[in-house]
Amino acid sequence: MTLYQKTFDQFEAILKCDMIDIKKLKALAFNGCPDENGIRSLTWKILLSYLMLDRTKWALHLSKQRELYRGYIRETIIKPGLTPSSESAVVDHPLNSAPDSSWAAYFKENEVLLQIDKDVRRLCPDLSFFQRETDYPCSEILNQEAGFESLRKRIESTSLKVENRVNSRLDLQYQKKANHSKTTYDMNEYQWLPDGHEAHWEVVERILFIFSKLNSGQSYVQGMNEIIGPIYYTFATDPNLEWREHAEADAFYCFTNLMIHIRDNFMKIYDHSEFGILVRMQRFLMLLKKTDANIHYLFEKQKLKPEFYAFRWLTLLLSQEFRLPDVVRIWDSLFADQERNFEFLLYVCCGMIALQKDRLLNGSESQNIKLLQNYPQDIDVYQILEKAVELKRLYVL
Repeated sequence: MTLYQKTFDQFEAILKCDMIDIKKLKALAFNGCPDENGIRSLTWKILLSYLMLDRTKWALHLSKQRELYRGYIRETIIKPGLTPSSESAVVDHPLNSAPDSSWAAYFKENEVLLQIDKDVRRLCPDLSFFQRETDYPCSEILNQEAGFESLRKRIESTSLKVENRVNSRLDLQYQKKANHSKTTYDMNEYQWLPDGHEAHWEVVERILFIFSKLNSGQSYVQGMNEIIGPIYYTFATDPNLEWREHAEADAFYCFTNLMIHIRDNFMKIYDHSEFGILVRMQRFLMLLKKTDANIHYLFEKQKLKPEFYAFRWLTLLLSQEFRLPDVVRIWDSLFADQERNFEFLLYVCCGMIALQKDRLLNGSESQNIKLLQNYPQDIDVYQILEKAVELKRLYVL
């Protein structure tokens, strides 16, 4: 029996038990989930606290949660999209300046919606998956009568010109990545499908819009699209059709649970909190100094601040640095080792730098920042993870 088959069988045995052994599952997942049989999809749902450990309660729990999500769709998209009555239109209208005007909230939501739309259209441009049609379009949306204003229509009809948003803190990071990327794509590739059909990126758009409306204190921040993308992809490609059918609702809850852990990365008010991005970058520098003082000294000499590269690494959980199959492999380990809000990620980042040590020590400031902002795609992600494990064994933060 091969090691892979043995690991596969161990996953299968754990996931079929009435009571999931979370310790054993985390140990297996840390070393990578098999791609077959929907094991990764199911494991992530457990590790992200969407499914409880008592397997006998899954059916009832899933039924309730998925119905609740359909309720969110009705309240946040369908109800506002229905044509208002003539009576309400007289009381409230687009020029109404009252603070409680529904139109004021509507226009504010449009700003968020347009930013989401812009971001999801550039999800994994080198992968055709998000452009393809889903087999499970949202029936609640598609079955509405004529006159209903869907998210599509809101985006198409709005004439708002959204200025750069204060909370879009990753815009510069995106631009830097795009400037050096070898992948080019036309934004028009992500066109609307005919009525009655939906592309996967539209499903992601709906998830993020609902999340923003239900979390008004946090709302949507640029970069969240890079977090939901791999989760939805993993669930929407599950070979088990029953799980795949509910990928949207399941991805919403897992994304929401994940954001509880990493929301500080996206909110400036928490920058200096224990798990805020500024503190995490400082912890990363501390670890880098421990693991390789020479590289740390070089970065200080060349003024290569972590804001130039590690900000995106840490905030987006490396989702922009690698191809999607490599990202989900890294996330297997991150989700399995959630100690101190993904502290293992700091070791992975140091591992990435360690594997580029020779190039960095011989590179100029401009060469090194280009290397860090566009990490080589030919590096085996398993090498990085092995290095990270080695560093974690040798150095303690």
